[in-house]
Amino acid sequence: MHFRWLLLVLTLLAAQPLFAQGSPPEGGPQPDNPTTVPIDGGVSLLLAAGAAVGIRHLRRPAR
Repeated sequence: MHFRWLLLVLTLLAAQPLFAQGSPPEGGPQPDNPTTVPIDGGVSLLLAAGAAVGIRHLRRPAR
């Protein structure tokens, strides 16, 4: 029981210095610019990996 309380307190203390990111300084990328978040390459790789895992799972014989 004491271990759970200790874990809870340590988790709360470790999460305290986490803050949201502030706004970018002047001259940074503007929100209306469509190239500010380049997620196209990473998302397509994740989709391909997910499809490969799904196909492998479907083709495996049941145990």
